[in-house]
Amino acid sequence: MYKPTKTQFVYFLFILVIGGFISVSALSDQIVSWKGLGVVLLFYVAIFLTGIFSSKKNSTDDKSFLLAQRKLPLWIAMLTMAATWLGGGYINGTAEAAYSSGMLWVQAPWGYGISLIIGGLFFARKMRRYQFSTMLDPLSQRFGDRSTGLFFIPAVLGEIFWIAAILTALGTTFSVIIGLDTTTAIIGSALIAMLYTSIGGLWSVAYTDIIQLIFLVLGLFVALPYVLYSVGGIDALLLEYQETFEGAASVIPTRETLGAYYWNWWDYALLLIFGGIPWQVYFQRVLSAKNEKTAMWLSIFAGIICIVVAVPAAIIGMAGAASDWAQLGLAGPDNPASVLPYVLQYLTPEMIGLVGLGAIAAAVMSSIDSSMLSASSLAIWNVYRPLIKKNKEDYSITQSVRRMIIIIGTAATLLALKVESVYELWYLCSDFVYCLLFPALVTALFDPRANKIGALSGFAIAAFLRFGGGDNTLGLPILLPYPMIEDGVVLFPFRTLSMLAGLLTIIIVSRCTQHLSPPRSLVPMG
Repeated sequence: MYKPTKTQFVYFLFILVIGGFISVSALSDQIVSWKGLGVVLLFYVAIFLTGIFSSKKNSTDDKSFLLAQRKLPLWIAMLTMAATWLGGGYINGTAEAAYSSGMLWVQAPWGYGISLIIGGLFFARKMRRYQFSTMLDPLSQRFGDRSTGLFFIPAVLGEIFWIAAILTALGTTFSVIIGLDTTTAIIGSALIAMLYTSIGGLWSVAYTDIIQLIFLVLGLFVALPYVLYSVGGIDALLLEYQETFEGAASVIPTRETLGAYYWNWWDYALLLIFGGIPWQVYFQRVLSAKNEKTAMWLSIFAGIICIVVAVPAAIIGMAGAASDWAQLGLAGPDNPASVLPYVLQYLTPEMIGLVGLGAIAAAVMSSIDSSMLSASSLAIWNVYRPLIKKNKEDYSITQSVRRMIIIIGTAATLLALKVESVYELWYLCSDFVYCLLFPALVTALFDPRANKIGALSGFAIAAFLRFGGGDNTLGLPILLPYPMIEDGVVLFPFRTLSMLAGLLTIIIVSRCTQHLSPPRSLVPMG
């Protein structure tokens, strides 16, 4: 009896997903752009085939699936790192902030870019030197497996929020490029990402990232001249933008412009810079580099690429704010999150807009697949393996990760169907890891006297201070009497306070409890 291979089975599922796209489009009551659908499907087929064929580089070793045998050369590692950050959330979120709030609040692109550079200078080499398998391995060695299970929570939530933000960006892009409803677009794209990520591992993710990055850069930079021409050139754009946003049109914060929001701006800036470091999706590439030097430079170069590629997205957002949509006979974007696809659709020639939108839709995959694999790696390697299976060898880590990819992808997809703002989720991703995880990672790597009691105490203090400030995105009320509360929002930099309090608590409590919990040393894992 014929039994199909796993690859053939995945091909079959991929065809079903693509067929579903076409069927839903044909049956939809909305006006569907068949050209747009064709462009997107062309990009998706290219990405899927790249992911499947690159999976042949995997060996039977679990480390091959998770870390590409630690053989990623600089050029591949650098591009896959940049592509991971330059997903739909990054590009659409940058345009959204430039359109709705002014360039002053376009913090995430340069914040994440700086975080990659700092990570390369201070974290990448040490992590690669010890040959850890995940970001949580140094925490496991310092604080124990059970304590690390607690730190796993903000780590995996950050990844899930990240995927959801990207899928939300994808939904708004599809609604413009094709006329397809966002629910179908989100579910279909998530399924495709889960399919090739689960079969190919990091090699598939790395090579598809490169293809997606090329699509994205070409799509944005080809469309940019047409966007600038439609608003009268760069000088006219800057003048109109300045008149619209006044002081908020600048990227430099001033007390006169921000008023009570001045310290809130710095709170978010530090959150993005240092909250962009403790991510498994980042360290998975660092730990897959072929040596320490490669680990450092891939991070630095990727940070520079991220800042540069954010420029056209910001300009497109500015063009959306400066355009007189009523004069063009248009209502304007339905919401700020859709400004980038809206501008490409109506301020560029049809095919240029379609190529740009298709490239952005394809580039969404470069972050989705990376975060799915990263979150699943943490769940299996640092929670399931040591706490549930107790390091037994009677199971396959690779197969467990593949199953977890489906679970993580499904959870993020359900969240994406409930959120509206890409940028708010984008901030929230780094929020938790900045407050709760960054202090533990820093002390695990650089404080030889840090111990388990200190780490747990720091986590508790940071969580108390952070969640006491509430969160509008998650509907959490303000519980602590922080100063500078306006319109139900705490403008006092309580996130940075939470992080610093957690960091100092770990350092102080660890030194007071050395006799109760002797510190453990970091050991190369090999």
